Amino acid sequence: MDLIEIIPLLSLVIMLFIAAFYDIRSHRIPNWLTFPAMVTGIAFYTCTKGIPGLIFSVEGLFLGIVLFIPFYLAAGMGAGDVKLMGAVGGFLGMKGVFIASLGTALTGGIYAMILLAFHGYLMETIKRYGAILKIFVLTGRFTYLPPGKKEKMPVMAYGVAIALGTLFSVARVVVMEKWQL
Repeated sequence: MDLIEIIPLLSLVIMLFIAAFYDIRSHRIPNWLTFPAMVTGIAFYTCTKGIPGLIFSVEGLFLGIVLFIPFYLAAGMGAGDVKLMGAVGGFLGMKGVFIASLGTALTGGIYAMILLAFHGYLMETIKRYGAILKIFVLTGRFTYLPPGKKEKMPVMAYGVAIALGTLFSVARVVVMEKWQL
């Protein structure tokens, strides 16, 4: 891996750590972080690879946003998470952001289960979703069963899952390239 290829990855890693920190602290990912990151990814690849670099970065940015916007529209995550994944796409391109989104989904699922277990909701949630699945299998109808407890459910800082999922996917690519797997 050339030094010129390390620069955007290092910038991405720094941006992800800052985003995770802010999301843990305030449950927000600031625009002053995501928008400049998007511009930086596009500018870097445009300057180093010309029009193909511009296309690579813009396609990744749009795919990152498209992959996560349905969850925002369903009130499952914040707009900052969507913009953060767009910024990731600006650095990694379409293939990279797709792989990062898969890593993010896996990491987010594990993170959610740990959070539910830590707050004492995991067994109730497993039983509730098991009942939903059983009703669906027996009747063919989807019936949502709301949680029994009225306490406030824990809130995920999904920027952490995005950071970890992206870091795992980038590390995988770097390792595969180094050992030419």
